Amino acid sequence: MAYIHENPNWPNLLWNDAKLSPLLAEARHRQGRLLGKMEGLGFRLRAEANLTTLTADVIKSSAIEGEQLDAGQVRSSIARHLGLDAGGAAPVSTDVDGVVEMMLDATQKFAEPLTVERLFNWHASLFPAGRSGVRPITVGAWRPPEAGAMQVVSGPIGKERIHFEAPEAGRLPREMARFLDWFETARGIDHVLKSGIAHFWFVTIHPFADGNGRIGRAIADMALTRADGTRERFYSMSAQIEAERQDYYGMLEHSQKGGLDITRWLEWYMGCLMRALDGADGGLVHILRKAKIWAYVNRSQVNERQRKVINRLLDGFEGKLTTSKYAKLTKCSTDTALRDIKILLDHGILVQEGGGGRSTSYRLVELPAQ
Repeated sequence: MAYIHENPNWPNLLWNDAKLSPLLAEARHRQGRLLGKMEGLGFRLRAEANLTTLTADVIKSSAIEGEQLDAGQVRSSIARHLGLDAGGAAPVSTDVDGVVEMMLDATQKFAEPLTVERLFNWHASLFPAGRSGVRPITVGAWRPPEAGAMQVVSGPIGKERIHFEAPEAGRLPREMARFLDWFETARGIDHVLKSGIAHFWFVTIHPFADGNGRIGRAIADMALTRADGTRERFYSMSAQIEAERQDYYGMLEHSQKGGLDITRWLEWYMGCLMRALDGADGGLVHILRKAKIWAYVNRSQVNERQRKVINRLLDGFEGKLTTSKYAKLTKCSTDTALRDIKILLDHGILVQEGGGGRSTSYRLVELPAQ
């Protein structure tokens, strides 16, 4: 079966406006409703919501590609770049900082043109050591001809299944010039719709040796930020795509092997966006609680170990917090863990549960509604 980029009329993509218009109108309505709610929260809570959303976006976009980033490092890096109090700063690796820099450049500078140089800088940020895992790759440039065919493959060696094969390297300068010109100059296309088209078009070209999915989602976020008209991010498309990863890859594969009509892809993309917007509504409760807890914590003197544990409790901690778990999480002795916990109990930040001895566990205080 021929791939979409082999069609003689590529890249003149088509879609059914009659089918997509109701979905676009509903997505725009939900966007407006969410932005209206966030506008009424005040600066501090909006900043916390923005920080939480950007953190999720970076973590989940990498998770889609099978790469697990440390949430504390991501949050600290974003907070530092935005000049915010992270509420528990952590040392940040070069790799994490690079991913964050790419995402922030896409969303905080959304009005600036997307150019070849900018994409090369994003790619270099993703791979600061010039390697993908242990494999050296071409960084900050289109994939070279000597790298061979760029294929999306699954399955064990000898029984691989090829899901997609990208255009050959010699086509890339012309393909990307057409894409970037369309992204910046196409008129009459709503930015929400453009987000879905741009993501599909970019990952179909697959111009880099690695990192195409993450850069493609950054481009989509850039278009969505233009749609919102604000640098603040309150919903994460990448988090929703990660939750629907199987459908995401399935829909991409189906559309990349079809004709030029990508209506089905855009219907799925718009539905995914609306589910992301609905999820952001639910996450608002968590953000409010988190902000309230940190405001309470910051009235007391707490060390970096204690901040790390509080962050983990706020971000989801499996099971119950015990002295041994505290020690393991912070890489300290059980005696140090006990002293830290006692201070948090004295400050009213932790509450003791269970019986005495090894069965004793702790949880964060529940603050009354204001």
